[in-house]
Amino acid sequence: MKALFAKYKSVIRFILTFLLVYVTFSVCYHVYLNISEDSKFYPDYITNLVARQSETLLNAIGYDTKLEPHPNEPSLKVILEGQYLARVIEGCNSISVIILFFSFIMAFSGRPKTTFFYILSGSVLIYAANIIRIVLLSIWLYHYPGQKELLHTVVFPGIIYGFMFLLWIFWVNRFSKLKPMHD
Repeated sequence: MKALFAKYKSVIRFILTFLLVYVTFSVCYHVYLNISEDSKFYPDYITNLVARQSETLLNAIGYDTKLEPHPNEPSLKVILEGQYLARVIEGCNSISVIILFFSFIMAFSGRPKTTFFYILSGSVLIYAANIIRIVLLSIWLYHYPGQKELLHTVVFPGIIYGFMFLLWIFWVNRFSKLKPMHD
């Protein structure tokens, strides 16, 4: 048993580090969401910010866009050209994706400074990609309303998670101290 632990030490360290970081930050995020229920920003500050930035970008590219608080759930309704097309909920704010990204990078950490700057830049890129995802989803739902399920459940999650996966691969191959195991 001891030999098995020694052989897979790096794998065990990766899994434990990943789980520890992921659970810790997920719990902190959950606490933040509970605290922010009484916030002046609806439904919470980060979700509100993402929705407002998406609205600003949509308006900047020529789509008359407004946000309205959803009366029945904690979300903001996206009204594009007078049509209610989508809603921005807490799950649309990219924080859970950033926590997943952060956890993986910490589990495959490199030099502290490099790790810090990669997490920071990767998180900003994921956040920006998410806003672009919301904008494109809104536009495509406006032009192709019959494609809602395909766009929302397959295409756009594939884009954001695929992007995160590419950031992970780049990190492991370029900066990580832990390299993939080869027999």
